[in-house]
Amino acid sequence: LASTGSLSGAILGGLLFGVGMVLARGCASRLLVLSASGNLRAIITGLVLTLTAQASLRGVLAPARETLATLWTVDGGAARALLAPEHPTLPLLLLASCAVLATALTLGRRNGVPGIELLAAVGVGLAVFAGWQMTYLLASHSFEIVSVQSVTFTGPSTDTLMALVNTRSLPASFGMGLVPGVFLGAMIAAFLMGEARVQRFEPGVPMERYLVGGVLMGFGSMLAGGCAVGAGVSGGAILAVTAWIAVFFMWFGAMATYWVMSFGASPRTA
Repeated sequence: LASTGSLSGAILGGLLFGVGMVLARGCASRLLVLSASGNLRAIITGLVLTLTAQASLRGVLAPARETLATLWTVDGGAARALLAPEHPTLPLLLLASCAVLATALTLGRRNGVPGIELLAAVGVGLAVFAGWQMTYLLASHSFEIVSVQSVTFTGPSTDTLMALVNTRSLPASFGMGLVPGVFLGAMIAAFLMGEARVQRFEPGVPMERYLVGGVLMGFGSMLAGGCAVGAGVSGGAILAVTAWIAVFFMWFGAMATYWVMSFGASPRTA
């Protein structure tokens, strides 16, 4: 973990990402999956997102990101955790997590959610666990420095794009395998389900809304320390304070934007 955590980054970045997520009709992971099915809107928006993220990390937008990130910080290490690993109530937290999972599955079945979708949702959670566990094991046995990380999409998507542009081969890393793997898996699923088709910007779908959404998500994700999956699911799974704050403000920004856009217009599908 870094020496400090950015609360201002989590709040402001989360808000920007939430707004952009609604404008672009999906977060970074959804854009990647839609791109694999032939959605040209998602491909263009995803490219804008990744280029903005790169500019925010190392380019012209980096000074603005760094300034906003240092407005309000919290100490690193144990101070960034909602619950320390040695805390005596940790077993109760694990039991509570199992209870929440059981409740979610029960409510899903009662509301008619297909079993395959519930199984896929559980698989996402297991993938996050597997990411943390496997990279930890590699870091413990490798003579090289290996980052302990889990599923996130904005950073790896940016790294993959830059590697494709600047190098002749993709370096071996968790993120470099994640993005092509998800894209390939989504493409196979789209063909098997008969959902693979080219989708363009239609007259009733404003292109500028998607572009603005991509810019906001690219900058917001770098400021917040991750996307909805990276900060919200992977970061939340290890009880990082900044991750929980970021995902709350992503939700708040998304709900507020959806509420504003709902006046006088019916929701459009992606």
